[in-house]
Parts: sequence; C-alpha cells; structure tokens
Amino acid sequence: MKKFIYAVVIALVITGCASTTNSGAVGVNRSQMMLVSAAEMDKGAAMAYTKILRESSAKKALNVDPVQTKRVQKIAKNLINHVDVFRSDARNWNWQINVIKSDEANAWCMPGGRMAVYTGIINKLKLTDAELAAIVGHEMSHALREHSREKASRDQLKNVGIFAVGIATGSNEIANLANMAATYAILLPFSREQETEADNIGTELMARAGYNPNSAINVWKKMSALNSKQPLEFMSTHPSHSSRIANLTKIAQKLNPIYLAAKKN
Repeated sequence: MKKFIYAVVIALVITGCASTTNSGAVGVNRSQMMLVSAAEMDKGAAMAYTKILRESSAKKALNVDPVQTKRVQKIAKNLINHVDVFRSDARNWNWQINVIKSDEANAWCMPGGRMAVYTGIINKLKLTDAELAAIVGHEMSHALREHSREKASRDQLKNVGIFAVGIATGSNEIANLANMAATYAILLPFSREQETEADNIGTELMARAGYNPNSAINVWKKMSALNSKQPLEFMSTHPSHSSRIANLTKIAQKLNPIYLAAKKN
C-alpha cells in the first residue's frame, strides 16, 4: 500500500510540474508544481475579492481618494501593457486595481489580476511613481507566476487526500474556494524563492514600461528603514534586506538597456 501511495504522489508531482511564465530577460524559468487547478483558484479569488471590496466599501475605505486611485490604476495599466512578455494570456485577464484606505503598509494581487494597494504603503514610504510601479509590479508578478496556486498545491501534496477532499466535497464548497484563494494570496507568506521571482519579474515589467529599475532598490531601502522602526507583516518572510538589495542591484543593471530603450519610445 505504501509503495502504491508513493507511486501516486510521484506521478502527481511529475504531471503537475510546469513553468507558468516565459523566462523574460531576468531568466525566471523554475519548474513549478501545480496540483490545484487554475479554475479553482480563479473562482475562489473572484469570490474572495468581491467580499473584500464589499467590506471595504461598507467601511468607506474603498478608493476614497480619486486622485490617488487614478494614479495607482494608471501605473498598473502601464505595467499590464507588458505582461505578455511573461505570459500571452495575461493581457486579457480581468485586471482589477483598487486602493484600500488602511494604515497597513501592504499590497497584494490575487489570481487573475485582482489587486489592492493600501494607502499605508504609499503614504508611509512616500512613494514616487517609479517606486509605486515597483510595488505594483512585484504584486502583479505573484499572480503571473501563480504563486498562490503553487503554495496551495504544496499543501495539497503534504495532505494527500485530506486537502483535496476538503476543497472539492465540503458541504460549503463555495466558501472553501474563496477561503483558499484569500488564504494563499493574502494571509500566508510567500517563500523567499517566490519573493525573489516577483522582485525580478516586477522590475522587468517596470523597466519595459519606462520606469527606472533602480527605483526598485529604493523601495526596499525605504522598507528596511521603516521596518527597523516598526516590524511590518509585509516584510516578515521576505528575503533579507541586504540580499534583496544586492539582487535588485544586479537585476537593475541587467535591465537598464531595456529601460533606456523604453524611454526613447
């Protein structure tokens, strides 16, 4: 029986491994294990996102500053224009970009391009447009790489049979799907490997959109300074400040020709 179970697990891992994006200039080409279906994650994300927007609206915290909202949405649109470098289907996603009034220095992007930027991260870091592009691009990259789905798949493999049954046959399947999407996209931390991928892809997106990639370095320097005064949940599982800045410095240098070409156009 054990041999049979091991064989099933190995088969699941092999058949579920793929890369969700093209490598781009930054060279992100890691194979990912995807056992949870994209349709499940997308359905759950749509429901969870609607719930969050409804609750934020009820608290009068949704897009309360039209100028700030327009700014965030314009920057996001500029980045979305270049997502097909990493995956051809993403340009046609139903991208939704909203701003939530909150002191929390945070931002996130659910599967399918459902994103929220908190006013806390904009105001506390005093973000320039290019620095805001780095934040938005980073979060968009989590969705492009389907990191939430990857995390859910890893947990499913750890709990073979239990996780899948709880999602697929629970008495409240709709609630389970929404909870799964919200949990893996917002509540649970991404791995350092996933964070680095999001840094790299996000920085390429901003460079292609004509934002100076060196501004991504500035963001994490500001994050480091703010985090030293008040630990941020946003930073709790991210790579160390020094390693992140060192990596972004190399990535920015690599992307500088792309940025300069974009500025000419």
